[in-house]
Amino acid sequence: MLNIKQTKLIRRKAGETGVRPANLRYVYLLTAFVSLGALLFGYDQGVMGVIVADARWISLMKPSNSWVTGAVVSLYDIGCLVGAMSIGFLADYYGRERTLFIACVVFTIGAVLQAASYNITAITLGRVILGYGVGTCAGGVPLYVSEIAPANLRGRIIGIEQMILCFGELIAFWLNYGFNFLETPDWWRIPLAIQVVPAAILAVGCWFFVPPSPRWLVQQDRHQCAREVLARLHGDEAADLQMAEIAEEVAFERAVVTTAAWGDMFKPPVLRVTLLAMGVQFFQQITGTNSILYYTPSLFERGGITDPRTANLATGGVGVVLFVFAWVPIFLFDRLGRKTWLQIGVVGMCCAMIGITVLQWHAEGNPGDNGNYAIVAFPYLFYVFFNISWGVGSWTYATEIFPVMYRAKGNALSTASLWLSCYVVAQASPPIAAAIGWGLYIIYSGICVVAFVFVRYAMVETRGKTLEEMSALFGIEGTLAMRSGMDVDVDGKDGVVEHEETVQ
Repeated sequence: MLNIKQTKLIRRKAGETGVRPANLRYVYLLTAFVSLGALLFGYDQGVMGVIVADARWISLMKPSNSWVTGAVVSLYDIGCLVGAMSIGFLADYYGRERTLFIACVVFTIGAVLQAASYNITAITLGRVILGYGVGTCAGGVPLYVSEIAPANLRGRIIGIEQMILCFGELIAFWLNYGFNFLETPDWWRIPLAIQVVPAAILAVGCWFFVPPSPRWLVQQDRHQCAREVLARLHGDEAADLQMAEIAEEVAFERAVVTTAAWGDMFKPPVLRVTLLAMGVQFFQQITGTNSILYYTPSLFERGGITDPRTANLATGGVGVVLFVFAWVPIFLFDRLGRKTWLQIGVVGMCCAMIGITVLQWHAEGNPGDNGNYAIVAFPYLFYVFFNISWGVGSWTYATEIFPVMYRAKGNALSTASLWLSCYVVAQASPPIAAAIGWGLYIIYSGICVVAFVFVRYAMVETRGKTLEEMSALFGIEGTLAMRSGMDVDVDGKDGVVEHEETVQ
């Protein structure tokens, strides 16, 4: 029987001697490769918007109303939600990289079914199955890369993943635009089928080449293997220091908590970080990003751009903006606090939503006015601010704040929260827009204000902290230690808990 869990020994190469320095090139290479999972995520985010608005696709599939069209797009998010929740078990049991392997296999099945469909039922089923793979990749990739990243570069590492995600959206937009010129009514099958290729490459790599997360290896009591992976990534000296910190944290958690249960996620002291992680991911979507991304051609049409080819060309510009500004966090995100970036971003996103509202209102009373083309600028403006802040910040924050033994389950819940809000946005946006038009974007503007308040007053700054320091920062370590009868000394400046009792 095939054993999915990685069990082979990880040792230093024979004949290799000397103290190894940090190998950031290897860290970046691993990040870029596993971020093929993010590319799949981004590609599927961008590929369906043009397809469901195409007259040839509509003629073949015959959706009866906007709710059915919304269901084709949004039931994918339900599959993503299920995939995200599965991380809580798969990533702890099989390992982070083997979870991505499973995700790619399921993704491929869904992609083939989707590309071969001839009715609404078949394409929707393919979307749900593919969504499982996307949801698992969407949560699994940041979980893995956050656990191999140095603390001072964690934002940059997540930024690289986000850039590759946006590259996937860019590819989807322009492939759609190009294939849309084909005369065949089945043009849309080609962009849906192409995504099988990166999924297969990632599956092979995660099986044969990508090393397990060192934190997962410690949880499996494979300390020598964990130390070797850390040494290859961060050098021998850093590996020794990190191994001591990780091993101590894991040993402490085992001493105070017998098993990390799902119920613990909703009880103090873990409840606070669960709500923060779910909240930041919920707001990332409910502020309207996918309402724009999924239905960009329709947004432009309601803004007075009536030519479908022009609307599709402007939609392709969204992909360019997403990709270009995804580079900003790679170089700048770790220079400011997480909260600072999120607040800057949500203010800009709110202004963009107000701009869309005004221009759609103007187009209602002035059809054919050349001034209507100004609406193109505001989705672009939205994604400038989204990509430098929430696109990276919500994923970074949600993956870094949980203690080691709760991290996979916490990541599952926070990612599921994102997909739940994504489903609500995707399903509700078409009928709400049909009913109240530009009023939809007034709603999103108001949600942006609530998101600002959440970031400013509920979130705790985490920049520069190691993953093992998060438990003390949020008061989890001290509370668990006191419950178990340990004597602890809390450093008020850094929130570090010193254990007076030796943990075996």
